[in-house]
Amino acid sequence: MSTSTSKSWRKPVLIAVLVAGLGAAAYLSLNNKQSAPDVTFHAIDGEKISSASLRGKVVMVNFWATSCTTCVAEMPEMVDTYNKYKAQGLEFVAVAMQYDPANYVLNFAQTRQLPFKVALDVTGEAAKAYGDVAMTPTTFVLDKQGKILKRYVGKPEFAELHKLLESAIAG
Repeated sequence: MSTSTSKSWRKPVLIAVLVAGLGAAAYLSLNNKQSAPDVTFHAIDGEKISSASLRGKVVMVNFWATSCTTCVAEMPEMVDTYNKYKAQGLEFVAVAMQYDPANYVLNFAQTRQLPFKVALDVTGEAAKAYGDVAMTPTTFVLDKQGKILKRYVGKPEFAELHKLLESAIAG
């Protein structure tokens, strides 16, 4: 057997190893969930809500504004979603954008009897920490370890959102 024939298997094996390695890296990167940023939300009732205090719960963080028609339109479904899953441990923080006047947010929360935590992002730090959120509504679903499972820009498809929440709560 010649030297070139005995080494001819190396190139296909090397290619197969590289392809397998790239596939494994792609799989791991897609399944390596990003941690939610470490922020403290300032609720309209004066409560400070730290990221650490939310660990162990499935959390929805919804960036919204009273001037956003989609936000206002989706809010009843957000309330229904929260009410459906709160007994199973869902936590919900509705974060009003920096430009939203505090009195508008307070009025909205009171007149609609929002059952979840409503926070003001007075400095814009929370939106910045969550990836420079500029479009509203933007909703993040976090698992019990504080990893981001999904980011919705615009109104979520609620049936899909409910399936995701059920899976995260069960997990």
